[in-house]
Amino acid sequence: MASGITPTFYALKPRFQGLLRPLAASLHRLAITPNLVTVAAALGSMAAGAGVAWRADSRRVFLIVSAWLLARMALNAIDGMLAREFDQKSVPGAYLNEIGDVVSDAALYAPFALIAPFEPFGIGLIIILSIVTELAGVLGLAVGASRRYDGPMGKSDRAVVFGILGLWIASSAPIPPWVLWAVPALAVLLAVTAVNRVRAGILEAARAGSSHR
Repeated sequence: MASGITPTFYALKPRFQGLLRPLAASLHRLAITPNLVTVAAALGSMAAGAGVAWRADSRRVFLIVSAWLLARMALNAIDGMLAREFDQKSVPGAYLNEIGDVVSDAALYAPFALIAPFEPFGIGLIIILSIVTELAGVLGLAVGASRRYDGPMGKSDRAVVFGILGLWIASSAPIPPWVLWAVPALAVLLAVTAVNRVRAGILEAARAGSSHR
């Protein structure tokens, strides 16, 4: 993994994977492929997002978002371990992984647009910028660098933020108006993340080019 410019929860991934490694080994013995896990994570995210949006008038339903974000992080870690540690990497799997991530993010963030003081434009902006950050990360591969995971607002960080928001909403505690400022704050952090990933990818590619001369 390439080192990040800014600290991010992604740095905790190796420890998280260590906890899940026995489960990944068991799934491998059952002939469960990483692509199957990736598809399950995406379909589960879309089902969870649709269900929460349908019953958004009941705030407790947002517990589903928080619970599924944690489950999805586990599934994402497992599909990566199955691919790398059991020699099951594939080109279709790479496409499924990247596309599945942005689809899952959009599905799980969208229901928050139905809860005041949030609104569709702000949450839509967060979804778009989340896609941009992931695109900026994966384009590192296209320029001769690694897949970039620089922060400060990567996929794992967003999962923590929206997981906490989901728990807050589900608790039925009052949502103060100032929470609305979380949206522009997230937007700024996402923009910084995209810039960091582009910059780091360019620098890494330049260093790689220099070393080959």
